[in-house]
Amino acid sequence: MTDPRRFVYDAAVRWSDLDAYGHVNNARFLTLYEEARVAMFFTAARAEGFTSFEEGIVIARHEIDYLRPVDYGEPVRVEMWVSELRAASFAVSYELFDNDVLASRAKSICVPYHLAKGHPRRLTPQEREFLAPFVAS
Repeated sequence: MTDPRRFVYDAAVRWSDLDAYGHVNNARFLTLYEEARVAMFFTAARAEGFTSFEEGIVIARHEIDYLRPVDYGEPVRVEMWVSELRAASFAVSYELFDNDVLASRAKSICVPYHLAKGHPRRLTPQEREFLAPFVAS
């Protein structure tokens, strides 16, 4: 298996992310992963000259493994790549590191969606080209 190029995003841990025990709440991990996805599909894609992901992507499924608690403090690093690419969906896999220690792994099934028309759509050739360097083969 070839290692894909990873998209890397540093996410701030906010006071509001914490639970009663002083750790990042389990649901907030999904928010941190979402921030990384938005940075990739909006900011990075726009920097490469296209905005079609901004027309809509919906999440069909999330899977998450919590490996260790994350405390308030330094930003966490989210590394993500495309672990599966299909005609009308793709899977994004993530690893979240706290002080360079793996704290969580996750996977999201993303479906391109035409928000204005209210239905899923296929990936465009340009979107596939953008995703290609991040695909694990």
